[in-house]
Amino acid sequence: MPKTPRKTAPAPVSASTPTPTGRDLDGPVFGQPQPTADPTTFRVPHASDSAAYKTIDKLNAEHKIEPLPFPAPRASGPEPILTLAQILGGATGSRQTINAITSHGQIVFHSTGDCGSTKGPSTQNLVTDKMLSDFDETDAKEVPAFNFLLGDVVYSFGEAQYYFDQFYDPYRDYPAPVLAVAGNHDGMISPVAHAQSLDAFLRNFCSEGFTITRDAGGLSRTAQIQPGVFFTLEAPFVRILALYSNTLEDPGVISGQKIGGTQLAFLQAALQRAKAENFTGAILLAHHHPPYTVARHGWSVQMQTEIDGICQQVGIWPHADIAGHAHNYQRFTRTRPDGQQIPYIVCGNGGHGLQKIKGALRAPQIIQKKSKGVDQIVLENYDDQDYGYLRIVVDDKQLRIEYHPASDGGQTKTPDDSVTVDLGTRTIVHYTANDLGIPAKAKAVHKARTGR
Repeated sequence: MPKTPRKTAPAPVSASTPTPTGRDLDGPVFGQPQPTADPTTFRVPHASDSAAYKTIDKLNAEHKIEPLPFPAPRASGPEPILTLAQILGGATGSRQTINAITSHGQIVFHSTGDCGSTKGPSTQNLVTDKMLSDFDETDAKEVPAFNFLLGDVVYSFGEAQYYFDQFYDPYRDYPAPVLAVAGNHDGMISPVAHAQSLDAFLRNFCSEGFTITRDAGGLSRTAQIQPGVFFTLEAPFVRILALYSNTLEDPGVISGQKIGGTQLAFLQAALQRAKAENFTGAILLAHHHPPYTVARHGWSVQMQTEIDGICQQVGIWPHADIAGHAHNYQRFTRTRPDGQQIPYIVCGNGGHGLQKIKGALRAPQIIQKKSKGVDQIVLENYDDQDYGYLRIVVDDKQLRIEYHPASDGGQTKTPDDSVTVDLGTRTIVHYTANDLGIPAKAKAVHKARTGR
């Protein structure tokens, strides 16, 4: 997508520069009114976190780091629900957008994780520029409706002073809503600073209204109105059940003595509602820590056991699970005893430093063999060389998850990896491709040349 160079650079933020306190608006604002050039430097150079991590490593060795409590969602009841219509403002334009998605017969959206960079904007720009190219489509049905970030939006401790450089500036031209689950770095507290866990994340993603926060640094994007750190996002053809897997480096944690069991109650209520309503769309789980990985981070076994227990109890399993945390792309297939096949996808290469997978792994290969009470897990594909993102397409019959590396550039519309799930059978199938007009054009050309 072509960009118009910025005419005047914003003033750098310093101790003497007043910071906007925020403005309340009647409706949401997403991208800037006019496209602008990519940022080339950070406003606030990221300070070294060496002292903080030295203290953290010592506390880890002494087993003194535990999951941190988080505030309850604003909504009453066990299942906080946020609709796409609410995100879009609930006005006439919102209804038109929802009606258009429904009439097109599919919804498209983006997802990626670990997008915050501490070294500069270049790697974040690679990903957002490639995402922006997805808004340049010949058919309106292919245009993304929103972006769902998979945590670690701002490193290393979710500090407010880095929100402009690591979130608002990279997404300044993204013309759609951006939502997020919180990652461990979004909720961690630096042991050498005075802060409250998730403070900036809640202000910028869980606002009570359409507010331009002081962290936006003068840009137009309004804060997101998520009801809390866990919620259901409801949109045509899809429900995304968002979980907060807390602040440990490993593993992900969604319940416990210090944080309670509200997320387990939420997951149960969300799946029970889907069952009671006979929901036929796609159900996705989204959280930061992955259940399975072959990278540096370990499996979140207890978290997945708790999720499995609720799915088993209710009788509904997700069609797919998406996560970040490991700074690369990995795709797994989990095969259940009843034949259900669930893709588990890690997409944590949204802009932070890439993590190489140790050794040259051949894929696909089994990483967990089927046995009594144990499902088979197969590593299908991975990419530890590129930054990238997911493009997800859902219609009334299929869920398609595509992986696009940023290095392909904006003119490439072909994913490097993809998986398609049949919503009815919950098995992996060949994608039923859209007809975007080429057969009709070919027929017209043939008729013009031959007269028939």
